[in-house]
Amino acid sequence: MFPSPEPEAAGTTTPLHSPAHVDRGQGGLVNLFAPDAVADPMSIYEQLRARYGPVAPVLVADDLPAWLVLGYRENLEVARTSTRFTRDSRVWNLYQEGKVPADSPLLPMTEGKPMVRFAEGDEHRRLRSAINDSLAGLNRRGIRRHVTQFADHLIDSFCGAGKADLVTQFAQYLPMLVMARLLGIPDEAGPPLVKGTQDLVTGARSAVASNEHIVSTLRQAVAQKRAQPGNDIASWLLGHPAGLSDMEVVQNLRVALVIGNETTISLIASAIRMVLTDPRFRASLAGGHMTLPDAVEQILWDEPPFRTLVGRWAVADTEVGGQKIKAGDLMLLGLAAGNVDPAIRPDLNAPLFGNRSHLSFGGGAHECPGQDISRAIAETGIDTLLVRLPDLSLAVDENELHWHSAWVTRHLATLPVTFAPRHPAASGQSPLRPAPQTRIPQSVTPESIGTATWRRPESSLIPSRWTSLLRRFLRRP
Repeated sequence: MFPSPEPEAAGTTTPLHSPAHVDRGQGGLVNLFAPDAVADPMSIYEQLRARYGPVAPVLVADDLPAWLVLGYRENLEVARTSTRFTRDSRVWNLYQEGKVPADSPLLPMTEGKPMVRFAEGDEHRRLRSAINDSLAGLNRRGIRRHVTQFADHLIDSFCGAGKADLVTQFAQYLPMLVMARLLGIPDEAGPPLVKGTQDLVTGARSAVASNEHIVSTLRQAVAQKRAQPGNDIASWLLGHPAGLSDMEVVQNLRVALVIGNETTISLIASAIRMVLTDPRFRASLAGGHMTLPDAVEQILWDEPPFRTLVGRWAVADTEVGGQKIKAGDLMLLGLAAGNVDPAIRPDLNAPLFGNRSHLSFGGGAHECPGQDISRAIAETGIDTLLVRLPDLSLAVDENELHWHSAWVTRHLATLPVTFAPRHPAASGQSPLRPAPQTRIPQSVTPESIGTATWRRPESSLIPSRWTSLLRRFLRRP
């Protein structure tokens, strides 16, 4: 199925962190779950690129073989060509042959379920239309109000101390609290879901149990919304003309929670770190050359929240990147590797102001539909933080920061900061209590889109005060 690595020339020495020094299974292939590969993935990607080209044979959990797509153009080719590479995991040859263990950490991300992520053709269009219509109904000002409310309460919990860890006390919880509100999940269920989603993306052995907890929570929420619809995405999906079943709604909400939460945690943490530590970033912002949305796109190029995206399978024998792919082979989209492909980014230090052509949200028909919500949560959350605490400073040397890495994701594990202690804002409402929601139609129909009663997405999700705020922040002593 996979080519064997070429033997090294006599007398050569393989450098540290090359594939030869990473845990290797059948055929001497690199295992992406190996500790060294998880700790230093970019080095591994470049070694694989040099050895195999834009598509490399690798191993994943339980020494199962797969193909890692490293090239930018090759990633788009796989993502956009559904006639050759499908999302329908039922064609996975290893699964059909019974070689995937029942407790494999790959199963929550690969086992076919009634959701848009695994659908193709007419079924994909049916589910995607319901999701797109429901997302289009969100009032972007309402999203920012929710973000600001939850961000204020999180900041209130630590602002009097004069110090905080902005990952574990802020970034780790803000996205889930906001998304729970938007999706129609009870607010108090948000914090317990954080660990469950992390188990799924890290490939922990507890991933299967965590997935069951997430699905159980969503089942309860959907049952409640079926009986009593509200102004939320779960209710709109249930009422959409596409006729989604309760389980289809549950599974599509599950994808939104897992992918959206992990992506936005990473965006928030990385953006704050850049503001606090990167001289080029600070100089550009201070001079008015780089807006926060520009900076977020730069982060998505350089530090994509999902380094690898699981889930394309070859429909038939084919070829991509010079490699012969067999029908049913698992393809891994190497988003981080594709974003730094020398073929499209010969100079990695060159800024990419506002360029959204990165791979961080996937591509093709399955490109992430909620990416602008992730951007809005990150940007508005950071806005609120810097307004409340404009004197933030990193509490440790940048080299002392630690990263939380898994085979598909990477984000800061901690971000300790200091600031002058302040009194809480005392807004008076707990983020774990329901708040008044923006009035939006309770069901979505194609005819309702664009009418006077329908709230369409705004062209800008970013508060206009960003430029003056950041200039003031960056000019401080």
